[in-house]
Amino acid sequence: MADCLFCSIVAEEIPADIVLSNDDVVAFRDIAPQAPVHVLVVPRDHHANVGELASAAPATTATLLQAAQEVAADEGVGDAYRVVFNTGAGAGQTVFHVHAHVIGGRNLEWPPG
Repeated sequence: MADCLFCSIVAEEIPADIVLSNDDVVAFRDIAPQAPVHVLVVPRDHHANVGELASAAPATTATLLQAAQEVAADEGVGDAYRVVFNTGAGAGQTVFHVHAHVIGGRNLEWPPG
């Protein structure tokens, strides 16, 4: 999508601090981190949310979660991290290109926010 921020990052039209990139996903640091480690993992193909991704491309959903685990390990939080998908504006989704937040590096309370 031409007006999608994350599609523009995937296409390297907008700079980002990329920590992982492969044929299926791109992972980059969040510009407003909520923890010492806060990385977004996005599929290269545009899907509005995780439900849409799971229905349209289950293999990519699995690849995205594998990438989240790889990011957590590479960032040194592989034994204590959270993966969050916000789906819909009411849940806090502000960019409507599915993305997993990989968050760690501090004590993560429950329940969240």
